[in-house]
Amino acid sequence: MTLDLTQRKRPSGVVFDMDGTLLDTEGPAQLAFARAIETLGFAFDSAAYARCLGTTFAETQVILRQVYGDDLDMEALGEAWSANFAAASEETPIALKPGIAELLGCLSELRVPMAVATSNQRDICEASLSGCGVRHYFSHLVCVADVRNAKPAPDPYLLAASRLGVQPTTCWALEDSDIGTRAAFQAGMRTFQIPDTRPPSESVLALGHEVLTSASELLALLEDVR
Repeated sequence: MTLDLTQRKRPSGVVFDMDGTLLDTEGPAQLAFARAIETLGFAFDSAAYARCLGTTFAETQVILRQVYGDDLDMEALGEAWSANFAAASEETPIALKPGIAELLGCLSELRVPMAVATSNQRDICEASLSGCGVRHYFSHLVCVADVRNAKPAPDPYLLAASRLGVQPTTCWALEDSDIGTRAAFQAGMRTFQIPDTRPPSESVLALGHEVLTSASELLALLEDVR
């Protein structure tokens, strides 16, 4: 989609999703899950894992129970997944998504405050952003334990705007998944979606937000509002 250059007002703040938007975490995440599920005595099912991408925590649980049965210990799986993710990240270093480094640098130069709104745990968020050398760009991190209602509810984005001290309607949001896009859009932010593993659904496209191929496309828009 072509960027709407008629909206020439600089954002008061920008809120980023983390996994799949800021960071290319798919490789380490899948490896961590495969090792975790095998540790619990189950075979890794790549098709089942693919079905979980872009879903809510509750939806992921339903999918995994359908595939692995009620004997699957979800708490143990979560703990092993998190531990293995940290180890997998050392083997396969997490990289920034294309255009993100330049976008963060431009926003910093313009003194636009930035935050992260993620459905991940705080320790993973801190470690991942620090490992990629971008933690210092973000004034606040809103993680899964910080809100009562996670994405697709708008709560994470509303809290991020509040912590930045700005109005959601004057913020930009950058997302990859449909769930996150719905959350940002419902928060009233100008929402940009850069799909990672799945294209946007028809129902999400109907929101009328802006769909990009990479974060680099936002640089042209920022140059226009300098």
